[in-house]
Amino acid sequence: MLPQEIGSSVELDKVLMVADGDKIVTGQPIIKGAKVNATVLEQGKGKKIIVLKYKNKTRYSKKTGHRQLYTKLSIDKIVTAKK
Repeated sequence: MLPQEIGSSVELDKVLMVADGDKIVTGQPIIKGAKVNATVLEQGKGKKIIVLKYKNKTRYSKKTGHRQLYTKLSIDKIVTAKK
């Protein structure tokens, strides 16, 4: 989850891959100078995941749950590195 508010813009500077038609550029591990500009659409929680621990013949069982926080982004512009 990103700490930005809904409607604000975000600049992501760690880009792993950029595809432009047939041309694909991959980083080693990231592409230097490449940036992605995005807008925050939504902040929320994902679907609940149930975690169950169980041991046979000892009457032990433990049930817990987890909901992952997420940020939904809309990609506005991809700026590639200039060579």
